[in-house]
Amino acid sequence: MAEFGSSRLINALYRRSVDRTPIWLMRQAGRYLPEYRQVRAEAGSFLNLCKTPELACQVTLQPLNRFALDGAIIFSDILVIPDAMGLDLFFEEDRGPGFFNPVRTLKDIENLPIPDPQESLGYVLDAIRLSVAELNNRVPLIGFCGSPWTVATYMVEGKASNNHSVIKAMLYDAPHLCHALLEKITEASILYLKAQIQSGAKIAMVFDTWGGILSSRAYFSFSLAYMKKIVQALKEDKAFQQVPIILFTKNGGQWIEEIAQTGCECVGIDWTHDIQKTRALVGHKVAIQGNLDPCVLYANPNKIREEVKQVLEDFGMGPGHVFNLGHGLHPDMAVPHVEALVQAVIELSPNFHTKEA
Repeated sequence: MAEFGSSRLINALYRRSVDRTPIWLMRQAGRYLPEYRQVRAEAGSFLNLCKTPELACQVTLQPLNRFALDGAIIFSDILVIPDAMGLDLFFEEDRGPGFFNPVRTLKDIENLPIPDPQESLGYVLDAIRLSVAELNNRVPLIGFCGSPWTVATYMVEGKASNNHSVIKAMLYDAPHLCHALLEKITEASILYLKAQIQSGAKIAMVFDTWGGILSSRAYFSFSLAYMKKIVQALKEDKAFQQVPIILFTKNGGQWIEEIAQTGCECVGIDWTHDIQKTRALVGHKVAIQGNLDPCVLYANPNKIREEVKQVLEDFGMGPGHVFNLGHGLHPDMAVPHVEALVQAVIELSPNFHTKEA
């Protein structure tokens, strides 16, 4: 696989024949790896790590040096866009991200700039260029952003939230404010993804972590509509339309048919949704990414192998499956268990593909 265009992962995203099911893992570069913790200590903070291209490149590649993964994902965070808008992102240990300047009023929204990725987010683009050079066509690099709705939840709440009461109050009491904010985030996200692709990313993914907290009506209006705008903006531009796009809404399996109609190449599903039913509904339109429960990795390697086999059997024969967890790796997961997962996919999945692939 000398070229990205013929990589196992990209072929699977386009539902082309492959020799085995490709695998990559959300949060595959992270705290479960001792070498990551060492670099994180060197950086001094999570944000410094994100903003130091050489270190971000290093941790992007760490899981590829351990496991036979089929894709790398650039090490960054979905909240770098609002940070570039001037909200002053910070991270607290065990409490997650926050902003010193949350967005609450029309004036707050009007004052938000649309950041130029080359200027305000150049450190991510530099990390992408370094990572692509180091990968040397070994596997494609995945670029990403958060969904506008998910990013907005943090911008309005000012921190991680259990009930998202502040932004939901805005959604219901002042929907025009919510839409105005989402429009700005969407514009910034389109520019950011295009810049990532121009820097060498060969796949784009949109993480909609908090879409699943919405009612169906609200999801279509405040989350999916803006992800669709991102997809359409990339597909309408000849320079970007050949880049496969993955959309993932956590707890969004009930909307899978609508997600598949956005024009994306692949839908991600979490472990709460049946992959067999998902394939029956949308497998003729899009590839499917998922969907092992991350907590399976707390079990012994034999059980991990059983669960991997079950996911593969549930999806069934043929292309169009990208193996992944239903959400990200947890910091306390054992490295040998991650290795057992990857090896199980490598060893078992060829049985679900034709030998001519």
